[in-house]
Amino acid sequence: MTTGFNTMTDDINAKGAWRIETRTKLSGLFSIAAIAVVVLMAAAPFAVSRGVVQDLFFILTMLTLAQSWNLLAGYAGLISVGQQLFVGCGAYALFGLVILAGVDPLIAIPLAGLLAALVAIPTAFFSFRLYGPYFAIGTWVIAEVGRLLLAQWKALGGGTGTSLPRDATRDMLGLSALGDWFGMRPAAAADALAYWLALALAVATITLIYKLLRSKHGLGLAAVRDNETAARALGVDALRLKSAIYLLTAFVTGMVGALIYLQKARISPDAAFSLTDWTAYVVFIVVIGGIGTIEGPLLGVLVFFALQNAFSSYGSWYLLALGALAIVTMLFAPQGLWGLISRRTGWELFPVRRLLKGGPASFDTMGGPNG
Repeated sequence: MTTGFNTMTDDINAKGAWRIETRTKLSGLFSIAAIAVVVLMAAAPFAVSRGVVQDLFFILTMLTLAQSWNLLAGYAGLISVGQQLFVGCGAYALFGLVILAGVDPLIAIPLAGLLAALVAIPTAFFSFRLYGPYFAIGTWVIAEVGRLLLAQWKALGGGTGTSLPRDATRDMLGLSALGDWFGMRPAAAADALAYWLALALAVATITLIYKLLRSKHGLGLAAVRDNETAARALGVDALRLKSAIYLLTAFVTGMVGALIYLQKARISPDAAFSLTDWTAYVVFIVVIGGIGTIEGPLLGVLVFFALQNAFSSYGSWYLLALGALAIVTMLFAPQGLWGLISRRTGWELFPVRRLLKGGPASFDTMGGPNG
């Protein structure tokens, strides 16, 4: 499949009559605006209160989890409801490395991601033998097994959990520099450092996903999602591609879990492996925003945060409202809010379709002639 596409590309470029484009004028303007927003967000700890910084940290970590799940489900077609496994494993790996091995928390975060990816290898061996709803149920069962196993880890508090030592967080890399350079107190410096890490992780995740989707592997991924049998017939190694995406999302999710619980400084099995917090809310964000788009989780996380602040005090009614909104969205806007906006306006902030420009008509390699 990719060989044929590359041959077609070479022929087109040789003739000089056509050119392949993926970016649009709108996406170019958006990229400039996005860079400006990221710079402004990086300066937030110096301009806003600790409460706002913590809210932004929550938005960024949920956004990264949503983008990872969207890559897995929206592009690879793997509907997992067990991503809390990797959040919990990443969080417990951080605590284990810090408390038992004396590793600095900043160094422990990427190591926690690697350990989560290692956990994903045997889980993929079992879960990839299941399809459709059975795959979803299988990932949830495996996550529950992980929760029960880590609840037996007495060195980290067993079923009741444990807290990070104050010395470990107080002596973390970078905190003293923030205090010396900017006069930040230790608590504010810790929040700022966690926030900057969350911002960097969110930006890196979105950039990586966008680059992946624009590559030849992205074409293969789209083919596998739409029709795995046909993709295999065209030479796409579907199992290898899905396995790579599964491990990548486990790595990113594990790092996010470690970062979240570094900021919380306390962990327990029920919290770290919470189906509601780390999978149900993430699925809601993606479904509301628009599954299978990079823009969807960006919009969905803002909607989720607004709803949470407005209605979280209503207890179970808040959860019922979220469920009702998700159902209404799936019925009347099955492609999510961003899909509704994009269909009416034609906007694409992260375009991944390849457009052949020039000649008598433009041609969309993902959907046919554009005219």
